[in-house]
Amino acid sequence: MKKFLIISLATFFMFLAGCSTSNESSTNTSTEAKSNTSTETKSKATEEPAKPTGPISIVWYPNESGSDLAEARDALAEIIKGATGLEVEHRTTTDYNIAIETIANGNADLAFMGAVGYIEANKKNSAVVPIVVPSGQSGTLDDALYNAWIGVKRENADLYKSGSEFTIENIQGKRFSFVSTSSASGFVVPASTITGYFNQKDEWKNLSSEDLLEGGSNKLFSEVAYGNSHQGTLVNLLLDRSDVAAFCDACIDNYIELIEGEENVRGAVYRVRDDADEPLNGFPGEEFTIISVTPVLNAPFVANTNNLSAEMIEKIIVAFTSDEVANNPSVFVPGDSEFKGLFSKRADERFVRVEDSWFNPLRELQ
Repeated sequence: MKKFLIISLATFFMFLAGCSTSNESSTNTSTEAKSNTSTETKSKATEEPAKPTGPISIVWYPNESGSDLAEARDALAEIIKGATGLEVEHRTTTDYNIAIETIANGNADLAFMGAVGYIEANKKNSAVVPIVVPSGQSGTLDDALYNAWIGVKRENADLYKSGSEFTIENIQGKRFSFVSTSSASGFVVPASTITGYFNQKDEWKNLSSEDLLEGGSNKLFSEVAYGNSHQGTLVNLLLDRSDVAAFCDACIDNYIELIEGEENVRGAVYRVRDDADEPLNGFPGEEFTIISVTPVLNAPFVANTNNLSAEMIEKIIVAFTSDEVANNPSVFVPGDSEFKGLFSKRADERFVRVEDSWFNPLRELQ
């Protein structure tokens, strides 16, 4: 399995060369109320922070902020409470940047965020560090990957074929929806996939990710929209606000089901489940086809070391990486369960420790 990640990432970069609601404790409000809080970059505290006596706060991306995932968030909060003895306060968001600023500015102690969001938060404040990530099926970092998709409505899928094979060739001139520029699987990775492919063509040989931020004349896309969550980007596609959209498999897994083809393979067809929650509850039975699949490093839980002591962070890590949590069906959800969780249990999935350097392959794409 140690060869798996090397092979996966090698294939990933070769592909690039060849061709990541209701607010339980409103971050929007609290961020505005704390507008006097400095947004300047903090350096790591030179002294160990005092042990907090109040609740530990954890901020969530929009993808994990929906009411349908409240029990899943609470299951993780119970682990943190058990490790630290402190209550846990959730801060849900409707915007990636709010979540990033909240952890970077110290207005939250912990966060679950995409790899690119972590990289951005760490740039703003080096006190923000990764602590654990969900592993792959091997139970290690070797296959701790998920997938960035580029999808189209099923009825239009044949427009994106060259012969019998799906290709991104014909996305030029179309209306495209990304998630957020801070999303690994919703912008950074698909943007690199797109520029890597079109850079081979004389007319687009100098195309950069920045050129994909907006549409218009002399741009690759006629229009560019942002869904602000992976679910929101799929909504853009299904409402015909875009012709093509980028989103990830893990982020919308609770809302969809495979109906044709092989999972995470170009040409696979998915449909929105009849019991899908908001914001996809209005689209039962709608179908879409995947025309591009690229692996992405798993999202980390991160901590602000200006807020939490090394001792407390270690307690949280030990609790998260325990066998008890690995076998908790409310955290790593078995395939036959109806519980709506954040992580799936197919084999030996669990949380594993992670260091900052593990995210360097994504840094190199920015």
